[in-house]
Amino acid sequence: MHDKKNYLKKVYTFAQEQFDYMVKLRRDFHAHPELGLQEYRTASVIEHELDDMHISHKRIGSTGILGIIHGTSAAKGKTILLRADIDALPLQEQNDILFRSQNDGIMHACGHDVHTASLLGAAKILSSMKKNFSGEIRLVFQPAEEIGRGAKEFLAAGVLEHVNRTFGLHSAPDLKVGIIGVKPGLNNASVDQFKINIKGKSSHVCAPHLGIDALYIASQIVVSLQGIVTRLSSPVEPIIIGVGKLNAGTAYNALAEHAALEGTTRTVSPQARSFVKEQVTKTAESISSLYGGTAQIEWNDFTPPLLNDAEVTHEVKELADELFGTGHTTDSREVSLSGDNFAEFNQTVPGAYAYIGTSNPQKEETQNPLHSVRFNVDEDCLLYGSSLYAAYALSQLA
Repeated sequence: MHDKKNYLKKVYTFAQEQFDYMVKLRRDFHAHPELGLQEYRTASVIEHELDDMHISHKRIGSTGILGIIHGTSAAKGKTILLRADIDALPLQEQNDILFRSQNDGIMHACGHDVHTASLLGAAKILSSMKKNFSGEIRLVFQPAEEIGRGAKEFLAAGVLEHVNRTFGLHSAPDLKVGIIGVKPGLNNASVDQFKINIKGKSSHVCAPHLGIDALYIASQIVVSLQGIVTRLSSPVEPIIIGVGKLNAGTAYNALAEHAALEGTTRTVSPQARSFVKEQVTKTAESISSLYGGTAQIEWNDFTPPLLNDAEVTHEVKELADELFGTGHTTDSREVSLSGDNFAEFNQTVPGAYAYIGTSNPQKEETQNPLHSVRFNVDEDCLLYGSSLYAAYALSQLA
């Protein structure tokens, strides 16, 4: 790909030509959202589109899709991985739109419909230009990002073998459409989930000494966990320990025999991640023991911290400035303590995650945050997402 200015112009022109196609796809995905590891319809639609483009593909797990585009130039070239997540959230959509979710209690409230449509748009562009590059492009349509799954299955299948660069993107309602947020280093926190099951002994509330109050123990654990943040860790390093669920008891006048709580931790370094897990476990066990109960702790590791490679970040920023014009990128987005397991892909292979602006001050619904029941996007973001996906791959495949 020798004439950079010419291919960038061609990529953006192709993206404009595919805009209606991407809007139709995005709205179809939005109307038919599916939860993590249940994205069967979504996967079938992706496969149908790749078949139409004559792009080879295979299933990874039950709902993941790996598409592969081979360049046809003589040289072997590099291998580039592009990733989009495809799952939705357990939310009841409140938007009054023609393509509102048809699946009760499930909604694309995090922009994964945008990511999937953008990567399919990029696939069309790249497929039409494969005579102009060498090497290989791997298209990863990953399920179950919202529940910290999907990525490891691709890694186990060897998707990173011989890969030189990884690239992904995510919707960003805090950025106006047309703005790309990309910066080196830490972008997102690590995310872990914990479940604590407490066993006590039931008795009448008027005779607490004859029982072991699992609800009281659970309450003490919830309060004490915050001491890990405020008294055992550095105040200059962000740490979150949050409990979102607590279930206990069967009667108003009986001590609860069992209690169960669930929560999450967010940290920004491997050391803090290990320390917090150890302290949460120790706190639960110690408090349970103090009041005569026992605690069983289960951990689910969702994702490590998302760190953008400095060199790849520079490549993406430089490319976006050339593709869309100077002033269309920003490196000032704050670090987010939300997580994204794209981090699994760029832990061992240089990569970057970019944030695509999706808001428009003239469209009120696009101002709503991620995971809102009224989340929506300015669909012009599809032009930026698809062309950046395609242009970055082409920029690496001379």
